Amino acid sequence: MAKGLEKYQERQAALSLLGKDLTRRAGSKCELCEASGVALRPYEVPPEEEVPTLENCVFACDTCREQLENPKRMDAGHWRCACQSVWSEVPAAQVVAARVLDRLGKEELWAREALEDVYFDEEVEEWIARKPL
Repeated sequence: MAKGLEKYQERQAALSLLGKDLTRRAGSKCELCEASGVALRPYEVPPEEEVPTLENCVFACDTCREQLENPKRMDAGHWRCACQSVWSEVPAAQVVAARVLDRLGKEELWAREALEDVYFDEEVEEWIARKPL
């Protein structure tokens, strides 16, 4: 088996072990758009750590994941939810929401305004800056 594939499979297995804890933390809802009754999977917030951790992941629906993985296809209407998730108690959700709002803020006034009112801890600020969308 190719070394890259083996490493990928190990990482996916480590992520799946976080599933129960993420489900509990998220209340079975997407931690970004609060969609419920949909498939949810862990999304690692970049930059990824060597070993996936609960703190570095959000439980996200396929719609959010697809748009985060393909930012050029981002639907601004869907991401109005980031105005709420930026206030999450989960730092990883704050980071994703802030990055999305920053990206959309180049063209959307509401996204810029949403970021103006938010205060982040120093660690979250640094994390947001490490790898923008």
